[in-house]
Amino acid sequence: MCVTKYRRESGAGDTVGNEQVARWNGPAGNAWVEAQDMVDALFAPLERLLVETFPAGQGGRVLDVGCGTGGTTVAVARRIGPRGRCVGVDISEPMVEAARVRAEREGAGASFVRADAQDHVFEPASFDGVVSRFGVMFFPDPVRAFTNLRRAAKENAVLRFLVWRDIAENPFMTTAERAAAPLMPDLPARDPDAPGQFALSDAGKVRRLLEESGWAGIGVRAVDAACVMPEKELAPYFSRFGPVGIALRETDETTRARVVASVRTAFDPFVHGTEVRFTAACWQIDAHAG
Repeated sequence: MCVTKYRRESGAGDTVGNEQVARWNGPAGNAWVEAQDMVDALFAPLERLLVETFPAGQGGRVLDVGCGTGGTTVAVARRIGPRGRCVGVDISEPMVEAARVRAEREGAGASFVRADAQDHVFEPASFDGVVSRFGVMFFPDPVRAFTNLRRAAKENAVLRFLVWRDIAENPFMTTAERAAAPLMPDLPARDPDAPGQFALSDAGKVRRLLEESGWAGIGVRAVDAACVMPEKELAPYFSRFGPVGIALRETDETTRARVVASVRTAFDPFVHGTEVRFTAACWQIDAHAG
C-alpha cells in the first residue's frame, strides 16, 4: 500500500510541524494551562476509557502521547500503581511544565518529556502500552509518527487512543465557527486533511495507517460520551480554543464583544439551566504491537 497517501511532502510537513510547535508553545498552550481543570472535568468520561486499558496495579511503563497538562498521564500512573511509570510527551513547554507540577503535587509515578512524538528518539521496545486522548491528530506525517511509537513499544504492547469522529457528528465543536463567520470573514476554514482536530475522523484511514506502521489487531469502536461543563465556563471556553479563540486574540474589543455575544447565543441549544451538555462523538482505536 502506498504510504504517500497519508504523508505530506517533507517541506510541507516541516512547515506544518513548525506551525504546531509555535501554536502550542504560545497562546494556545497557555490557554490550555489556564483551563486545565475545566478541560479535565469535561473529558473525564473519556479519560476513564484510557485508564481502564490497564489492570489495576499491573506495573510496567506506559506512554501518553500529546499528554497536555498531564491529567491522563497521572490517572494512568495511579492505575498501574507504584511498580509502574507513565511517561507523558507533548510539544508544548507550558503544558509539560504544568504537568510536572501536577504530578509532583499529587505524588504520581509520572514523568514528562517536551518533544515531538513523531520524531523523538524513544528507547526501543521500552513501553508496555501507549495511550492518547486527542493527542495524535496533529502529526504532519501520521505513518511516520505511529511507526516511531511502534518502535518504542514492546512486542504485543497495547495501543489505545481517542480521536474525534466526523465534524457533522460533533456540532458543538463547530458552533463557534459557524456563528462567528459572518462577523469574522477572514476566519480560516478547516482543512479536513490537515493536522488538526478532525484529521483522523475517517476510521478506514486510521486502520490503514496503523497497519502500515506495524500495528496489528486493530479495533475501532464508536464512543458517544456525555460531556458537561458549568454554563459560566462556556464563554471562556469558546473564546480561548479553536479557530475562533485564536482569531479573537487579534481582534479589536468592539468586534470581540459582538462575536462573543453572537457565539454565546448560538450555543443556547446546548445550555440546560446552569449546565452545558453535549455529546463528544469519538472513535476509540485499539491495537497491539504486532
